[in-house]
Amino acid sequence: MFLSDFDFDLPEELIATRPASPRSSARLLVAKGDKIYDSTVDNLPKFLKSGDRLVLNDTKVIPARINGIRSRLIDGSEISSAKIEVTLLAEKQNGIWSALIKPLRKVKLGETIHFNKSFKAKLLDKVYGQGLLEFNRGGTEFMRYLDDLGFMPLPPYITSKRKADNYDKLDYQTVFARKLGSIAAPTASLHFDDALLDKIRDIGVEISFVTLHVGAGTFLPVKDEDIEKHKMHAEYGEISQKTVEEINKTKKSGGRIIPVGTTALRLLETAALSNGKLSEWRGETDIFIYPGFQFKVVDALMTNFHLPKSTLIMLVSAIMSKETIETIYKHAIKHRYRFFSYGDSSLIFP
Repeated sequence: MFLSDFDFDLPEELIATRPASPRSSARLLVAKGDKIYDSTVDNLPKFLKSGDRLVLNDTKVIPARINGIRSRLIDGSEISSAKIEVTLLAEKQNGIWSALIKPLRKVKLGETIHFNKSFKAKLLDKVYGQGLLEFNRGGTEFMRYLDDLGFMPLPPYITSKRKADNYDKLDYQTVFARKLGSIAAPTASLHFDDALLDKIRDIGVEISFVTLHVGAGTFLPVKDEDIEKHKMHAEYGEISQKTVEEINKTKKSGGRIIPVGTTALRLLETAALSNGKLSEWRGETDIFIYPGFQFKVVDALMTNFHLPKSTLIMLVSAIMSKETIETIYKHAIKHRYRFFSYGDSSLIFP
């Protein structure tokens, strides 16, 4: 299959830059086979049934984008300063992080970026366009500074239109986020609030949690025209034995397993790759799901609307077929659904 097979025209005004408020008031497109229904997320329980199980990703987004100043002495007296934007990617060890640094060329090895009088980082290395930063704080103290100074690392299709602000610290975090580690939100889960979760449980739908920390690679474009040559980024995830037992119990009793978001789906299918059965799992996954993939665990998917030519549009095309997804997306565009991270959602049943 070719990259161009997954392209489509999206009017720019349909790219959401703020979420719906309240969260569950976002629109919901429900597709069952060749039928399409227009609804809202707060009506989600109407499309579920007792005995189903939703699987949610409980990762927590780090306010990973911080602004600082690099200063240096010229000829021993004159000070040269540059504004530096840092987006943290992953902690390599306590206080040492890989990061995107803009502009990287303005920071030399060994130089320090100051974020305030007490919080700073030294550039240790430059590798493949990324920097390795050693911070002067670690652990819980590091996170306190980051909470105070950092901003949510919104995707580029939002930051090209506006800067992240303090509203995003709430909006870009799920209500059930527990485990710090992501630099992007599991966006389909942003539509849930406590009232909706209660309504879902009240009709007999059960909920399980997995953890997959979303990395910067989620925004990387596919560059090979032959999609099978694409190399996926790796992301850390884990599924507990408790969750495995809950999911197996649901499947045994005839209930449907419905992950909320592509992150939860990718993790579930990773954990079943070796022998076709779900088992306790932790580690890095680089699973690439595109048409032809044989699903072992999931029966449906709740997910937002994805970018053209992205690995995520390929993933949903593996669930419904490429032709059906094209029909769904044409319907969504015609009926003015909002797209991407802060946009509306869909619930798709093969």
